[in-house]
Amino acid sequence: MELKFMRTLTLLRQGSALASPSEQLAILGDQNRIPAGTFDKIIAESRPGGQGTLRRTALKTLQINVGKVCNQTCTHCHVDAGPDRRESMTAEIADQIIEFLSRSEVESLDITGGAPEMNPHFRRIVKSARQLGKRVIDRCNLTILLAPGYTDLPEFLANQQVEVVASLPCYLEDNCDSQRGNGVFEKSIRAIRRLNDLGYGQPGSELELNLVYNPTGMGLPPNQEDLEQQYRRELDARYGVSFNNLFTITNMPISRFLADLLEQRKYELYMQKLVDSFNPNTIEQLMCRSLVSVDWQGHLYDCDFNQMLELPILHKRERLHISALSDDMLEQHPICTANHCLGCTAGAGSSCSGNLTQNFG
Repeated sequence: MELKFMRTLTLLRQGSALASPSEQLAILGDQNRIPAGTFDKIIAESRPGGQGTLRRTALKTLQINVGKVCNQTCTHCHVDAGPDRRESMTAEIADQIIEFLSRSEVESLDITGGAPEMNPHFRRIVKSARQLGKRVIDRCNLTILLAPGYTDLPEFLANQQVEVVASLPCYLEDNCDSQRGNGVFEKSIRAIRRLNDLGYGQPGSELELNLVYNPTGMGLPPNQEDLEQQYRRELDARYGVSFNNLFTITNMPISRFLADLLEQRKYELYMQKLVDSFNPNTIEQLMCRSLVSVDWQGHLYDCDFNQMLELPILHKRERLHISALSDDMLEQHPICTANHCLGCTAGAGSSCSGNLTQNFG
């Protein structure tokens, strides 16, 4: 019998008020919980001359969120993705993504979701980007590689030399399943074995498999290098699987994790932990400075978290769309911030490629 992955319904399906980005932003800016503008104030106080506004540098990465459709419903998902969502990028927007890449010098296309592979235009976007010489990253939940209709995905990804970044929040089955659903860990290991068989994560291979860790509770990620060695040792000894790198990512206080914090009455405690753990060494490396996030409708954001909170990039007070983007349009453009940004600057920092610095006392 096929194991069921869905532990819970999405916030939208539950009818939760937190399915609304405006409701989440109201909580993040609630003066009785944590003063609005706390992040901006901390940034200003940490920089010479009190320059609190973060600004973008040269554009290096285009990250596209192709939709909220997913075969899993993970407890920590900031997208609130799941099998009951229907938002999915259309052929028209996919064409506009490809057109931008054809005239852009961005180095990387980073594809996320939901389960990005479930979008009907995923493979066409990947092939087009690779033909244009772009590095392509697939943010994969692993179980999709074993799902009916998708079992040829590992070969497709290998043939296109796509870098796979896969969520595996623990090398212990119970801890992983508590976040991602019963049976997910076992299928994830089977998927990694398939990728390993194709050369992913193997010495001397150009096929890169990177795993992603995020805490199961309120803690910040431990030292990334130390945890990577622990993962490598345990996954090899227990399951005989291998990978290239481990990325540690902080749980952002939005969407389902925010709902969990509020339910446990630990929101204020967690936010204070982020404030107390602020690390000024993370600022220059923040991913929002060199990345643009594109939603399934083609609208632009400074990062995927801002996208979920519907905090768009505004250029001359107009909402930007991928069809109007050029490489240099946003250089030195101010970045839209709110208190959730504290998650990226706490401890060793957090980004889609793991920590930003280990220089934290």
